[in-house]
Amino acid sequence: MVGTWGRGRYLDMRMIASYLTSSGGGARSYHHTAPISMCYAFREALQIVKEEGLEARWARHREVAEHFWKQLEALGLELLVDHKNRLPTLTTVKVPAGIDSKKATTYILQRYEIEIGNGLGELAGKAWRIGLMGCNARHDIALVLVAALKDALEQQGYKVPRRASL
Repeated sequence: MVGTWGRGRYLDMRMIASYLTSSGGGARSYHHTAPISMCYAFREALQIVKEEGLEARWARHREVAEHFWKQLEALGLELLVDHKNRLPTLTTVKVPAGIDSKKATTYILQRYEIEIGNGLGELAGKAWRIGLMGCNARHDIALVLVAALKDALEQQGYKVPRRASL
């Protein structure tokens, strides 16, 4: 049933329309209390995108992603998705043989306060999901992330190829 508490009531347009079109005499249908802080946050986020410009924002995300991917490959890591199909905002990295993926992400979270997602479903223990988006799509953040990943891998005995310059 649409409008039950088990589903999203905030954007149940039938309930909102019923509330807005109720006239005097009849009982008004209460639909919800709007998440005002989310509305303001969404407005501010759109303003930030407008200030940067959508095309410039897309270009920045692509540029940072390309740089990030090269740095990961220099560490000897393999990316799960073929280059032509990758999203600039989310990178999926194959976990090297002999590395405990959960141990690595826990180490990075505790030591660097950076959260990396572990693989889900069939990719559990086999891949990491790393997001660089919005204000985090920056070269300096990408480099810190690569350095933290390198440290976590080395903690488990991973040998970084000589070509890696970190």
